[in-house]
Amino acid sequence: MYTKQDIMNDMEHLGILPSDTVLVHSSLKSIGATENGADTVLDAFCGYLNSGLLVMPGHTWDYINAQNPEFDVMESPVCVGVMPELFRKRKGVYRSLHPTHSLLAYGHDAEQFVSGDEKFDTPCAPDSCYGKLEKRDGKVVFIGVNFMKCTLVHCIEEVANVPGRLTDTWEQLRVKKADGEVIPVPSRRHDHSNSDYFEKLEPVFEYRNVLTRGKIGDANTIVCKIQDLFRITLELLKKNPRLFDDDKPVPKEWF
Repeated sequence: MYTKQDIMNDMEHLGILPSDTVLVHSSLKSIGATENGADTVLDAFCGYLNSGLLVMPGHTWDYINAQNPEFDVMESPVCVGVMPELFRKRKGVYRSLHPTHSLLAYGHDAEQFVSGDEKFDTPCAPDSCYGKLEKRDGKVVFIGVNFMKCTLVHCIEEVANVPGRLTDTWEQLRVKKADGEVIPVPSRRHDHSNSDYFEKLEPVFEYRNVLTRGKIGDANTIVCKIQDLFRITLELLKKNPRLFDDDKPVPKEWF
């Protein structure tokens, strides 16, 4: 059974620094048994990143839409996993005001980090929190999951202006802020976008030697610098903007 200290030791072995900005995508069950379930893992990450920033997805795209248009920053549950939902409820965690693709943050300048996403009308705008992760030289950590869970690739496609990835129309969504004020946030949605195809990036990144592999508990874990993720993916999209339209592997000559 893994302890908080075990998880913190695993983070150190993966090259994560206490001052890092870290975006975590995770499968809780893949970690194995811990002393206090998800709380052990969250305590470890929050404690280890004592001068950094812990970020997790706070997504609600599964149920916030034109038919159910109001996102409540304090109450709307996360639709992408147990650990982010438990993280959302923790004291000191801040959430961005994007109605479908919010991010959760805890630690150094968390409140400032999540501010401003209500200004954008696309899911993962380049100047949103997703872009901030790249500018801060953050790291993305995949715990028991792979690149199929990498929402950052959607942001990179927006940076590259890949055609046909966003709807031409806006849903008239609303955001209820922490103080109860409700503001309109018209939003476009992803269109013809399949994150299953993002996994074709992994062998390229492996070849470029920009991945660190290890374990968090029992879970196979991958760490990648977000600036490397942006740089290499943009390079590939320049060669083929429709790279993620299908499951065809990346040509070997592009590695």
